[in-house]
Amino acid sequence: MSIFRTFLYLLSFGLVVACTEQHEQSAERYEHAAKGAFASALSHDGKYSLISSIHHGVALWDNQQQVLKYQWFQQQAQDSLVHTVAISYDNSHAVTAEKSTFAVWDISTGENTGYYKIHASTIRDIAISNQGRSVLYGRADGVVVYLDLETGRRIEFLGHQEKVNVVDLSPNGHYAISGSNDYVAYFWDTRTGQVIHRFNHPTRVTQVALDPQGRYAFTADSMKQANVWQLTTGDLVSKLAYIARQKIFTAVRFNDQGTLIATGSPNRLVDLWQLDSGKKLQTWQVLPREGSRPKSAVVLDVAFTDNNQALLTESSSGFAESFNLRESNEYN
Repeated sequence: MSIFRTFLYLLSFGLVVACTEQHEQSAERYEHAAKGAFASALSHDGKYSLISSIHHGVALWDNQQQVLKYQWFQQQAQDSLVHTVAISYDNSHAVTAEKSTFAVWDISTGENTGYYKIHASTIRDIAISNQGRSVLYGRADGVVVYLDLETGRRIEFLGHQEKVNVVDLSPNGHYAISGSNDYVAYFWDTRTGQVIHRFNHPTRVTQVALDPQGRYAFTADSMKQANVWQLTTGDLVSKLAYIARQKIFTAVRFNDQGTLIATGSPNRLVDLWQLDSGKKLQTWQVLPREGSRPKSAVVLDVAFTDNNQALLTESSSGFAESFNLRESNEYN
């Protein structure tokens, strides 16, 4: 997840406010960026954290050993930072992107396997498939690009009418989802460029995610709706049940069993939801960095760990935090 987009949300909706509710705090906390993080991605199992920060470049942390595994420095424009990052579902490769370039990295060796420059518009979000075979990125001009890094085959998806905010890619690279300011999320086939399902929203789409098992999609807009969809039929499964007038999601994750969804927000909140009903089950709060102004933090990514017994988060504070699920067995 990129804090770049989140700052725009905060400015647009004025959500930097003190939270008056009491929420559960983290069980453990580890510092990954001394001055805070600009963007972050967790591997699906929480084993790795990929962090972009102003002072440390891009760092890959091994969360099982709690050690810095690699520190990567991407060539970048003078006025641009790595603002969006992703890890493949099989934990084999990572991708890091700034406005006009992206780089692919081999997690087993730490080596750069490719450096790419785009020649139109700017990158807004990026995703990578298993074995680093392909990448998907959304651009500010409304175009989504699928690139097969092994064959060089390239597809430009032209369905969106306005800037693309978010993208996600299935582990095998065959399916994509993209969300835009045109109030639409499209689920489409990267082999043909054909739309499979269109998911409409009342406002601009700011978050999307695919269940890696191919069962569900998640789409959320900037104000009113967060929906779970059945991918085989395109039917609505559930709407997340919340009463806030405006709620933005900056991170989302399906559990492996397809029963739970974890989300993160720009106002420090981490929520656990029942997938089939949309009911909220539990809420936590990440800690802001000491001395930060405003005293807040954006949840950049979230992952299920310890066989659904815990959640791991990365936030703009530069810390990874672990949260215990309450009576988690009843959620499975």
